[in-house]
Amino acid sequence: MDNIEQNYEDFISTVSHELRTPLTSIRGFSQTMLSSWDKLDDESKKKFLKIIEDQSNRLIHLVENMLSVTKLQSANNHFVYNELDVKSSIEQVISIIKTQYPTQVFEFEHNKNVPNIYVDKDKFQQILTNLIENSAKYSTQISKTLITTGINNNNVEIKISNIGIAIAQEDYEKIFTKFARIDNPLTRKVQGSGLGLYITKSLVEKMSGKIFVNSEPLENNPELAQITFTLNFPILNIEEQARIKCNQ
Repeated sequence: MDNIEQNYEDFISTVSHELRTPLTSIRGFSQTMLSSWDKLDDESKKKFLKIIEDQSNRLIHLVENMLSVTKLQSANNHFVYNELDVKSSIEQVISIIKTQYPTQVFEFEHNKNVPNIYVDKDKFQQILTNLIENSAKYSTQISKTLITTGINNNNVEIKISNIGIAIAQEDYEKIFTKFARIDNPLTRKVQGSGLGLYITKSLVEKMSGKIFVNSEPLENNPELAQITFTLNFPILNIEEQARIKCNQ
């Protein structure tokens, strides 16, 4: 069996496992409600319906990620490049995520000297959404998400950081691979497909950007760390922008 076939079988096996868990929950709680409706009190009915809703959302999110992975591997995955105002784009993403995580604190510090970047707007916002939402999901309860912008070696640099469980340096590359999940108390509480960071890295690199992660342990608690994801997107001149436009 060659590597391509083996990778395909591993992929299908992992996807089947990921799909089975929410589907089993949805079927189990639906069957319980149908067979025992008259015996269940209102509180139990609401609890079971909430589980069904949560698992349905998990299933939808997984399918959306699977479609994103398929598009990334397709030659027809088209990027539409335009100038983008970094500040307004980040503010838009934060305002959407705030509604999903009302108890989380989001701080945005923008460097006014940051120029526009030349990217696909939808895919850039997908990158930001994945990283900022991850920060909210995997933060400790006392943490906040800090988003900053700046300039670094002719790149627009965006940093998303929070306090979370420390990531070992040997896992820095692993977290960007398909279905990767670092095992710690926070990730065990949060359901995920392990595809978000793989998709994020792929989109960043397809737009000539780079992404890094760094985990700086806290002095007073080495199990926790300042987790920072750094994005770099090149600042392009008019000629470079025109060359990309011609190739679209």
